Amino acid sequence: MGDSSASYIHMVQHLIEKCLIFHMSKEECMEALSKHADINQVITSTVWNELEKENKEFFEAYHTQTQTRDDRMSEAETNEMIQKMIADSKDSD
Repeated sequence: MGDSSASYIHMVQHLIEKCLIFHMSKEECMEALSKHADINQVITSTVWNELEKENKEFFEAYHTQTQTRDDRMSEAETNEMIQKMIADSKDSD
């Protein structure tokens, strides 16, 4: 499972990075990936936590910024974006 689990984690990380671009909170990202990409919320949370550890300054700024944002995506936009990301990541494998 070594190689495939590494590429799976990489895909989850890529999806989380896309969630960050759309100013989603950790909870919103976990819910969106679970609902639209069938990724276990524990996995999303674990990968998110690792990214936070590696990028402390970024996440501190990110949390400050997202608390003031009102431009959230709709449910349909979220689904469409995640489906496209999954298709794109499969294409690049």
